Amino acid sequence: MNDLLSGIISSKTRIKLLVRLFINPLATSYLRELSKEFNISTNSVREELNQLTKASLLKTKKNGRQVYYTANQEHPLFPELRSMINKVVGLDQVIDGIVSRLGDLECAYLLDDYAEGKDSGIIDLLLIGGIDHYHLNDLSRKTERYIKRKIRPLVLSREEYKVLLPKLEKRARLLIWEAKK
Repeated sequence: MNDLLSGIISSKTRIKLLVRLFINPLATSYLRELSKEFNISTNSVREELNQLTKASLLKTKKNGRQVYYTANQEHPLFPELRSMINKVVGLDQVIDGIVSRLGDLECAYLLDDYAEGKDSGIIDLLLIGGIDHYHLNDLSRKTERYIKRKIRPLVLSREEYKVLLPKLEKRARLLIWEAKK
């Protein structure tokens, strides 16, 4: 991932922040949380957060002494930046492949780390509908090699999803695709 963006953005910390905050633009984070997650000094993270905020790519919200950062979805470059980050992480390929080859997909969600905007290397997907498991396994293996990330799909029927919904609501979940009705 860093190889693709590092030709454009020289700061590795800035790349990590963009990935963290733009995969799920609704996610919020604060300085110490990011510093701990990236294992980077708070000063380095603060400097990059300040630069991104100054460029209006991030919004801030103060809650007591904590300052929370989130992606600025109104910024004119937001759609392009988010698209670039999804391409670098490989999410665009995963979704395109699933939608075009796997059968009767109703919707797809990112779960856990990626739903929170964390690039952990394991993409947990929740797929709802009638999915061709053979093609899913084949697509997952091929895509994993290309994007250098593990894909863990959970396939549920609409009925199974309704039964498991109370448990799923406790996990980070981000809708990434839905069939047009």
